[in-house]
Amino acid sequence: MTRLRTVIVTLTVTVLVPLSLLADTLYLRNGQRIQGELIEIRGSLIEFQERRGFGNPRVLRLERAEVDRIDFDRFGNSWNGGGSGGGFGGSGGGGGRFSGMRERALVVDSTLDWNDTGIDVRAGQTLFVEASGQVRWGRDRRDGPGGERNSPFNAGRPMPNRPAAALIGRIGRDVFFIGDDRGPIQIRGGGRLELGVNDDYLPDNSGSFRVTVFY
Repeated sequence: MTRLRTVIVTLTVTVLVPLSLLADTLYLRNGQRIQGELIEIRGSLIEFQERRGFGNPRVLRLERAEVDRIDFDRFGNSWNGGGSGGGFGGSGGGGGRFSGMRERALVVDSTLDWNDTGIDVRAGQTLFVEASGQVRWGRDRRDGPGGERNSPFNAGRPMPNRPAAALIGRIGRDVFFIGDDRGPIQIRGGGRLELGVNDDYLPDNSGSFRVTVFY
């Protein structure tokens, strides 16, 4: 009877957990596996919020050398702590990044006008961005950070001449294209970095981009 009750409770909890709460999985080099959500990667420090059933979540602060990899269940890709690229998707390309750059991992919600990265940059600073995942931005329309191929002009988008649904950035009033290019981005004016998708109507969107900003 006790065993049956346990099975019923387990199935009930599984049904009630929404898709948006699918966990990231952090693998430590000592063999330990932890489920939760990645908060940030900053230099050698990784912040990860551990999921603890119905208890209060715990934020873990780990040295990068302690972490083997992080799997993102919602996006089907990984961050490899020992890879040369240091970003998501396992490409390891690096994009010609400078050594010693800080990095911040975050999610860009396709339903928001602009997502605050929490990163303040100065004029003339160089950024690198790595992005993965897909967003749905209309009926039968789903694209990655590079956006829609052969996208027509649309005056309603933040960048009318650039592909729909592509990853874009903004600092103050300066809006610039990012897409899936991992090359250097030189900032003209300083301020807070925000990220979004190049779309004229956001309420029908779904999905997110996983982004790592190197700065």
